[in-house]
Formats: sequence, C-alpha cells, structure tokens
Amino acid sequence: MTTPSRLPNPDQEALPSELIDLAKAIAKLPEAEQQSIEPAFVRVVDAVKRRRRILALVQEALAQLRLDIKYLMFDLDMTRRERDELAHPGD
Repeated sequence: MTTPSRLPNPDQEALPSELIDLAKAIAKLPEAEQQSIEPAFVRVVDAVKRRRRILALVQEALAQLRLDIKYLMFDLDMTRRERDELAHPGD
C-alpha cells in the first residue's frame, strides 16, 4: 500500500517539466528523505506559481497601458487638428 503524496499535485497546475520530474524523483525517495526535502520543494512550487501570477498581472497591465497610450495618442492628434483648424479657419 502506498501513502498519498503530500507534495503539490503537479497535474493540478501547469508546472515546468523539471519540477514535475523532481516531484516524481522525490516521491521515489525513502519517507525520511521525502520529509526533509518536501518543505523546500513546496516553497519552490509556491514561488513558481507566484511568479506566474505576477507575470500574468504585469502582462495585463502592459496591455492596458498600450491601449491607454493609443487612446492618448488619438486624443493628442485630434487636439492638434482642432488647434490647427482654429488657427487657420480658411484652410
């Protein structure tokens, strides 16, 4: 009978293949060694997940910034055209 692994399930979230391989290798170790390595592995998995969340937030913020810049550039262009039309009404 095998005991269920306390390590994070690599299938639940897409983890790098290296971490999945490492989880499988840790699962093959004797119980005492697994217990000594497990906390560090869990911290690494948490750090990877946190970095992915941060990266997603940064990418979303950049996309919003690009859109905001496009709107600002359009607004600036229209403002310049209006200014030029007011400065030279007969042209």
